[in-house]
Amino acid sequence: MALNSAFSWFIRKRMYSIDLVRKQPVEVQRLLFSNLLHEGRRTQFGQESGFGSIRNWRDFKRTVPIRTYDELKPWIDRAKAGESDVLWPGVTQWFAKSSGTSSKRSKFLPVTKDSLESCHYKGGKDLLALFCDQRPDAKLYDGKHLILGGSSSLDSMETGSYSGDLSAIIVRNLPFWVEARRTPNRDIALMDNWEEKVDAMAQATMREDVRILAGIPSWMLVVAKRVLELSGASSLGEIWPNLQLFMHGGVSFAPYLAEFESLIGKTRYPFDYLETYNASEGFFGLQDRLSAQDMLLMLDYGIFFEFVPLTEWESENPIALELRELEVGIDYALVISTNAGLWRYALGDVIRITETHPFRMQVVGRTTSYLNAFGEEVMVAQADKAVAEASALTGARVREYTAAPVFMRLNRTGGHQWVIEFAKEPQGGMALFLECLDASLKRQNSDYDAKRTGGLALMAPEGTAVEKGTFDRWLRSKGKSGGQHKIPRLSNSRLLMEEVLTVAREKLFANQV
Repeated sequence: MALNSAFSWFIRKRMYSIDLVRKQPVEVQRLLFSNLLHEGRRTQFGQESGFGSIRNWRDFKRTVPIRTYDELKPWIDRAKAGESDVLWPGVTQWFAKSSGTSSKRSKFLPVTKDSLESCHYKGGKDLLALFCDQRPDAKLYDGKHLILGGSSSLDSMETGSYSGDLSAIIVRNLPFWVEARRTPNRDIALMDNWEEKVDAMAQATMREDVRILAGIPSWMLVVAKRVLELSGASSLGEIWPNLQLFMHGGVSFAPYLAEFESLIGKTRYPFDYLETYNASEGFFGLQDRLSAQDMLLMLDYGIFFEFVPLTEWESENPIALELRELEVGIDYALVISTNAGLWRYALGDVIRITETHPFRMQVVGRTTSYLNAFGEEVMVAQADKAVAEASALTGARVREYTAAPVFMRLNRTGGHQWVIEFAKEPQGGMALFLECLDASLKRQNSDYDAKRTGGLALMAPEGTAVEKGTFDRWLRSKGKSGGQHKIPRLSNSRLLMEEVLTVAREKLFANQV
């Protein structure tokens, strides 16, 4: 009990800085930009890009173009080769390997000591601070925290640096106060084989006093269900009665909420969910209110944000905005400059501003992950909400899904095909589920509604239910098993869709033989 009180006091000390982000967001970002620019002038990138003549953000965006990973890669390769002061002062020791879910070519994103300490770890600390501030009677530190990462191996390079999943870098450098309460132990956390790792995690944690779960929802479900199978319990509350918090991120939680609620059951304390917005490139946002679903944009983590209106994104010279120019309800593509040495980097994420002063937002999709084959402009956030509403109306629970166009032919209007893996089948079948999903998309999206009118430009959605485990098998076929990999929700190509359907057919054929 005394240990928990000391932890609560220690962790809540961050509330002063969090309140500063809420009350003086523009000032916090401008000071951070000045500090980044000062450090950047000491780098080869800064010298080659004219940082010495830059005095303010306006100069910065005129001088330094927005870059994709491929455009920044030559400098990253130099840093990987062991050169000093390339993108950030000093030698960069770690590179987070990140290829997305479907890409066959890996990205290697720099992770500096500064970004670990004042970004990634600060994000985790602040989420706990916000939780303890709203739940002052929480008893988190008296028990264990089940933290689920991805593949945790690190590959050493000839230069003495290391590459691997961000989770591997984080686990090997955790602060002592996190390591003291993390479960399972490091040997299990660093296992490479995902199937063996799930069993080992379940065996090691089901007799622990677990109070926090942290990880991507889809993979946490895999571990949670294995714990229930091995223990014979009907709910996680029977195994971990002191469970109080699930810290999740990586994908929208809406499609998973119903299944988690069915698995958690009754616990001794109130059980809460808090969302994080982080990636290999940095830690960007936190859900700072238990009663609301949006997230506070974290502005003191060594990341300077620029915002490109989504309507501008395809322009040759897109207009970038700063905080004070943002409007509620507008979608923006994020551009970041960071203390890991990413300068005007096109992150690829799209956010929607829900509030200004403080600045809160929701992640609504990716610049390359949406459905717009017919001018319907369906974003991932809309799809997630439609799936959640259809699930609620039909009593279904969705494990995973993906959607792609059905292209027009001479004798057929185009449309969308949804491949869905149900944890619980919908009452009324797939037809009713799709009808509810279609109605939700019409309510949310006027472009979709217009295209669906009369079925002239967009026919009613069609769907295929696949066997449980199909998406996991597809991930394994891509070499993507593990707690950090996600299913792409929407695509304007049928490539991923056809791959998933092929996996489903192969399993069906194997069962019939």
